[in-house]
Amino acid sequence: MARYRGPQTKIARKFGEAIFGEDKSFEKRNYPPGQHGNSRRRAKKSEYAVQLQEKQKAKYTYGILERQFRNIFEKASASKGITGEVLLQLCESRLDNVVFRLGVAPSRRAARQIVTHRHITVNGEVVNIPSYTLKNGDVIAVREKSKSLEVIENSLANRNNVYEWLTWNDERKQGTFLKAPERVQIPENIKEQLIVELYSK
Repeated sequence: MARYRGPQTKIARKFGEAIFGEDKSFEKRNYPPGQHGNSRRRAKKSEYAVQLQEKQKAKYTYGILERQFRNIFEKASASKGITGEVLLQLCESRLDNVVFRLGVAPSRRAARQIVTHRHITVNGEVVNIPSYTLKNGDVIAVREKSKSLEVIENSLANRNNVYEWLTWNDERKQGTFLKAPERVQIPENIKEQLIVELYSK
């Protein structure tokens, strides 16, 4: 499936923030990419350009393609609650994102690979679909024969973020998706209202 596999720092520089996590290359050159680098004068962006950039930032952050993202937006629009918040909640409820949040993988890109390679179970069943939407109370675990994988062990050893909407049992290498997070519990710097305005045009 088509997926962005290019340099992540270039994308981070485009948005002016390290959307893929810590990035030493971004810290050295935190200005937009391009031949003229920092010296180029940037014209004031139109309202549409600002909205589009915010949507692109959300897509790259969660590793979601355009059609998938639009489908998630339509699902959010049809749901009760504030559309923008529901949109982010649906993105956060994806299996690849939760595997990353639990600390099983060092990045969402790595989490997607771990899921597709059948290293993760949901409620005891192997699930290899990164976009699988988790429900309240779902138990996400590392498959028995995958527990000794170096990438998983290293990631869990460096695990330092704790989220109120997830629990983790280090001994069993399994976590529980308690419920979709509230907006204040989502650390991503995304102005979801701009995305709603863009799609509402």
